[in-house]
Amino acid sequence: MGTEMAEPALISYLDTHLVVFLHAGDVSRISTRARNQIENTDLLISPMVLLELEMLYDKGTIRYPASQILADLTQQVGLSVCQMPFAQVVRNATIIKWTHEPGDLLIVANAMANNYAALVTKDERIRSGYSNAIW
Repeated sequence: MGTEMAEPALISYLDTHLVVFLHAGDVSRISTRARNQIENTDLLISPMVLLELEMLYDKGTIRYPASQILADLTQQVGLSVCQMPFAQVVRNATIIKWTHEPGDLLIVANAMANNYAALVTKDERIRSGYSNAIW
């Protein structure tokens, strides 16, 4: 009896606006390529996305707190928060030179720290700076 190795799961990170779009059920704002990526991979977010969501909620930009959005999307699409050690993420952030925006740095660095995983984002600056960004 042979031992079969499971194929590693494909992982995609979601940028903050994708989480907002998914939670609102507004998939029409998501490109076909991005939708395919979301449907065919395990989904993670950087903890920075939770902070950005909570900041948007505090400003009144979105209607639900980060904890509710995460709970809903965990149930609906299996979304999880990446548990990568912060020091490892920051090490990757220090090599990014195309942006100095802390949120973008940490979100991209989180994907980089996980074997340069895909990052689904509409953000053109991220897409031009991170080769594994998908839209």
